Amino acid sequence: MRRFVFLVPLLAVLAASLVAHEDRKDKKGGDSPPRAKDEARPAGKARPLFDAAEFLAEYDRNKDGFLTRDELPLRFRHNFDKLDTNRDGKLSKEELEKGVAHLGPSRKPSDFVFVLIEMSDCDECCAEELQVVYDALRKMDRNNDGKLTAEELKGAREELVQKRIDAIFDELDTNKDGKISREEARGMIRRHFADLDANRDGFVSRDELMKAAVEKPALKKDLPGKGAATGPSDK
Repeated sequence: MRRFVFLVPLLAVLAASLVAHEDRKDKKGGDSPPRAKDEARPAGKARPLFDAAEFLAEYDRNKDGFLTRDELPLRFRHNFDKLDTNRDGKLSKEELEKGVAHLGPSRKPSDFVFVLIEMSDCDECCAEELQVVYDALRKMDRNNDGKLTAEELKGAREELVQKRIDAIFDELDTNKDGKISREEARGMIRRHFADLDANRDGFVSRDELMKAAVEKPALKKDLPGKGAATGPSDK
């Protein structure tokens, strides 16, 4: 059974926000790896994204040509073991060059809130977006204890999915018989109709759609393919 990935649009926005966040922080001299200095660049040669020699010289306190864990800036230490490919407890210039992708801060989905706060160029608009998040979290906190439990999250998810299913039926169930026929199906519902129609009666019921929406896939390959639409509007 395939699961409808209703949150794909949100995750796409989050990913784009984090990329933009990293780019802007890098330009401001934030927590991205230092870039080579302009004056060290030969005329007409493109400026490298990361100069391992310069980075090494800047943080190599004992000047032994390597960086130990305590010499590496704190914001990058979470990936020290991934950078230290020969497991000798220190980082060479070559290891820094090959592992530059690991010289970045850890990111979590919840960081999108901080991205909104820090990078907003329109406080009024950003406040409106954060208010939506704040209101949703407060509504999820059913007992008003200021904490979210797994059960509260599950309840909120089921309520959200139910609303989305209601919207799908409002659009596709044209004869209002409480089920979607193959002829009525559109978009993702049509493409995965055979999977959704669990009892093989030629219709997709609310219960079948709910089961598909909340059931966790056993394998990643069970998810809809890359670029699949997440609603019935893809015709």
